[in-house]
Amino acid sequence: MSCVTVEFFGIARARAGVPSAQVSADTLGDLLRQLGDKYPGLCESCIQGAEFAPGYTANINGDQFTRDPVRKLQEGDSVLILSLDAGG
Repeated sequence: MSCVTVEFFGIARARAGVPSAQVSADTLGDLLRQLGDKYPGLCESCIQGAEFAPGYTANINGDQFTRDPVRKLQEGDSVLILSLDAGG
């Protein structure tokens, strides 16, 4: 498993109750499942099992937006979780 840094933005940060977390996961789906278990508030509006709820996405390393639960994660990746309308 790869250790990744997760940052929460906007509503995701409010639901998680923390600005960031370190998680070991091989795929984005694994990451989402673990985050939902660790921060149940995320399941209220941001995460549905191993997938994003409608209106949410991830940005990987500042250069790729994805909602794909099978997207592989690499050691040291940075994952930002945010709503699709966060930029206005």
